[in-house]
Amino acid sequence: MELTDLIKVIISELVDSPEEVDIKEVETENQIILELKVAKDDFGKVIGKSGRNISAIRTILFAINAKEGGKKARLDVIE
Repeated sequence: MELTDLIKVIISELVDSPEEVDIKEVETENQIILELKVAKDDFGKVIGKSGRNISAIRTILFAINAKEGGKKARLDVIE
């Protein structure tokens, strides 16, 4: 399973409109940037109270990426 697929599965379980979850992977020389888009009403669910949900998702992303020894990964939520 690719990194983007895993993040998409996690996000889809949090939101009310999983069909609107879109992740675009942008690879630069030094890092991989995952740009996450969700429905406007689901934005708060992804972020979570005090940013806890997005922080936990980013922790998972960093841990998986570190294990694979790849480029540094970053997850951006785009409104």
